[in-house]
Formats: sequence, C-alpha cells, structure tokens
Amino acid sequence: MRRKIYFLPVILLGILACNTIKQTANKKELNVEKPAQAIVLSDIDTTDNATDNQKPIIQKDTLAFLKVHPVDVRYDLTDTINTTFNNNLDSLLHLWYVKNSTKTLNAHAREDNYIPSKIADSIYIKRLGNIPSLIDLSYNKIVRNYIQLYTQKRRAQVELMMGMSEYYFPIFEAILDKEGLPQELKYLPIIESALNPKALSRAGASGLWQFMYGTGRMYKLNINSYIDERRDPVKSTYAAVKYLKDMYKVYGNWQLVIAAYNCGPGNVNKAIRRSGGKKNYWDIYYRLPRETRGYVPAFIAAVYTFNYHEEHHLFPKASNFPITCDTLLIEETLHFDQISKVIQIPKSQLRALNPQYRADIIPANNKGYALKIPMEYTSKFIDLQDSIFAYKKDYYFSQKDKVVNPRDRYQKYAHVTPKNKAKVFYKVKPGDAVGLIASWFHVRTSNFRYWNNIHRNLIKVGQNLVVYVPKSKASFYKSFNRMSYAQKQATLGKTVSKSSNTVSSQPKVSTKYNASYVYYTVRRGDNFWTIAKKFPGISNYDIMRLNKIKNARSLKIGQKLKIKPRS
Repeated sequence: MRRKIYFLPVILLGILACNTIKQTANKKELNVEKPAQAIVLSDIDTTDNATDNQKPIIQKDTLAFLKVHPVDVRYDLTDTINTTFNNNLDSLLHLWYVKNSTKTLNAHAREDNYIPSKIADSIYIKRLGNIPSLIDLSYNKIVRNYIQLYTQKRRAQVELMMGMSEYYFPIFEAILDKEGLPQELKYLPIIESALNPKALSRAGASGLWQFMYGTGRMYKLNINSYIDERRDPVKSTYAAVKYLKDMYKVYGNWQLVIAAYNCGPGNVNKAIRRSGGKKNYWDIYYRLPRETRGYVPAFIAAVYTFNYHEEHHLFPKASNFPITCDTLLIEETLHFDQISKVIQIPKSQLRALNPQYRADIIPANNKGYALKIPMEYTSKFIDLQDSIFAYKKDYYFSQKDKVVNPRDRYQKYAHVTPKNKAKVFYKVKPGDAVGLIASWFHVRTSNFRYWNNIHRNLIKVGQNLVVYVPKSKASFYKSFNRMSYAQKQATLGKTVSKSSNTVSSQPKVSTKYNASYVYYTVRRGDNFWTIAKKFPGISNYDIMRLNKIKNARSLKIGQKLKIKPRS
C-alpha cells in the first residue's frame, strides 16, 4: 500500500495556549451588590481640593486626551483577584516545553531586580486609550489589580507566555481576520489557562479554548477515545471564532460576549434581567458569577500588558521549543513510539506538538490526520517512512483478535509461557486421552487444554501437542514419543494387561449376542463420537438410542455396543 504524505504550510512554532469557554450554571445565589455608576469627566475634581482617591487619578493633560479618546472609567468598583488566575499561571511551569528549556528555567529562577514604580491611574487610562481596539478597554480598580498581577507579581510567567505567544498569535490573528472579528480577541486564550493545551477544568472544559464536551461537538470538533480536537490549535480556534460570532449576534457588545464565553449566555441573560435590562458589563458586574467577574478585567489587563510590556521591563523569553515545524498528513494508523524509535525524536516532544492525540496514536485508517514535527526531522521521516509504519506494527496494532470465528475450534490464542519451563511436543497416538497425557507429564488438565486450545477433550491421532515441563526433565519427557502405552503408564507406577494394551486399526465386530446386529467392543480413549465415525452413516445418537444409553460418559473398556442392524 502506498502511503500518502502531504505537506501543509510551514508554521513558526512557539507554544500552546488555552482559555475557557465553559457552559457552567452557578446554582448558588449570586452576591448582589450595588451596581457601579460611571463618573463623567465634568464631575472629576483636579484642583487642590480633590480627595485622596481622586487627586492622583486624573490629571489635566489626561482630561484633554479623554475628550478625544474616551475610556470608560469606574472608580467605585473594587473586587479581589480570582484564585483561578493564579493557579493557571502556575500550571504554565508544568508544560513540556518549559521543563525542557534551559534558557526559560534559568530565566524563571533568576532574581528579578526590577523594582515596580507606582504608576498613576491617569497613565493607565491614557495607555489603554492609545490601544487600537474595537472592544471597550475600561478602567477601574479591578482592572488595575489584574494589571499589577501581570506586571509585578507574576512577571516570570508573563515573560514565558509572551515568548510562547509568538507561535499562537499568528494562528489566532489569521483566523480572526478571515472571519472579520477584532484582533484583540487573540488575548482570550491567555487569561485562564496560561497557554496549557491540555488544560482540563473542574467542570470538564478542555483544550486551548476550554470547550465543554457538548459545546465542542456542537461546533464540529471531533472528540473520541483517540483524539480530542478541543486541544488542536487550528480547529479549536475556528470553533471558538464561530462561538464568538454567534454570541455577538445575540448581544452586540464584545464585553458581554467575552463574559458569555466564560460562563455561558444563560448566566449573562440572568444578570441582565436582574439589572433591569441593562446591557453594560459594569452595570451587571455584581450580578454575574464570581468567577466571570474577573474575566473581562483580566482580559483588559492582558491586552495592556502585552502592548506595554517594555514600559514594565517585561520581555519575551526564548525557549528550546522548535522554531519551525512541518505538518504532515498521515493516512495510516501510526503510534508515536514508531516515530520516536525510528527517527530518534523524543516522544514527549511529539506529545507537546500534537496534544490532540489522547493515546499517542494517530487513528488515520484511510482518513487523513495532521502530524506536526520539527523541521529538522522532516527529511528523515520521508526517507524512513516505510520503516516507521512497519516498525513493530503487529505489536502496536495486532489484527489477530479483531475478527474471531467462535466456530473455529482450532483458533490459536496467545498464552503466557510458564517461567523456568521448557516446551516439548507430544504426538498423539491411538488410545491416548487428554487426561492420560496430562497425568504422564504431571501437569494440570486445565493447563494442558489451555496450552493447546482443546475444547471438549477432543484430540486427533497424529496431532502435535505442546507441554511445558521443568527444564531439567525436558529430555526425559521428550522420550515419551518413543514409549509404548504400558511404558508411559509404568512411569505412574501402573501396570497394563496385555489385552487392554492391544490396539487394532480396524473396528472389532462381534456377533456374540445377536447375529442380526453389528457390534463394537469399546477400547481405551473411545467415545460415542469417535465410534460413530468408524461406521459411515451412523451417528453417536443412533448408537446411544440403539443401546438405550442416556449418559454419554457411561462407556467402559470392553463394553459391547450394537452399532446397526446387519444387512
């Protein structure tokens, strides 16, 4: 079979990202507080009579700027930072490409000598107003807290994310541009999962954009035992864009769309109703689930941090993650071990580059699936592709148990070879029986059946049977093939009379009892089925009925059986 391998465009590779589309319903009663009120510019006192809270916030030069570039400023809003953000930032350090990057680890371990200076709120407001954005970048104390989290408290993790975003942002930007959505939405995957492609929330949301199972299937993402496209950077981004477009058709407000992206439209609709129909995010802030309240402020803080990182002495940290990769289209089932062993690429790196494959298996089976590998391994993969697909194929993808015919009594099944045992073969002779052979070799009858796949104790003359015996006695047991029946019985301490040891190749017919019937004398190893086979046209049931025998196991050596009427 000729294997087809196609090349997709080369992608600059940095790191994998993740945030959250979680369709969760908070059944607990929401903590309702007084909605915030916007403060208009004319209400702000910039004189020496200003209060301590207002004086450092707005300065006269900023007022002039805001009249041209208005920013929604809400001073009386305050809230604590959601612990989820701290936890997700910590999860970044567990990623493969962070653990395997000497530069990055050293950068994270170094002592940061940066001393944060106190920045006036007016500076934050002016900087947010300078960012070209279709999404309102509001400012308040909550947003300031998240900005300080990124720029002061978690500087090392932010620098890691900035370095890794060099791969993901081009992917996000291209898809957002194609679908006509604001480019600022590329910051959403940073907020909750800190660029962890295998992130799994307590609610079950997974992947780069944290889709729930039902939502992922709704947006045509393939999810099964082998693959989870919620972790695929390209396919999950397309699904996220479709979701965001659907939500914008409902709300027409990007801040509400971002909130619905996190907690689902149901919770946003409840907050709108409880707020008397208001559709401004900050007006419904305290009526949203607590986790979602910090989602939009964290988004605004992320946009600010990535645009003004130099002002805070934050710079992207390079890692040993592959800079360039090729994407191959695989059309035959393939295991990561096969690739790793043949072209000598770490399996952990294959997992990091292809997080959508759950079991290290590309379940192609004539349907194309993408495989991403570093550029330097591309030529090697092409040159050795036949060896890769053939490497231990029977071990990784055995076909022998795929289709089993239950009527095939000679179907071979694998069994475990006993330790410290030698394999010998015994050739069945006339008069042999399963129980007798097992007793001669001093093995259990059940094991003997298992080793040879014997059903109903049926064996054939001339059949070679496997027996596992102690290695020290292997030569002794091999000699059984040359022994007579009496000699084999003698190994058990039993003697055999000459008459019982006589075996004839032809059936013995007796006319002692009734000359009108053909008789047969039962010998060792006989049963009704084997006797019937000696007489064409006669079945085992015919013999039992003619002799008025109901128990098929009641045969005795030397017993005379009527076979059929003599013709």
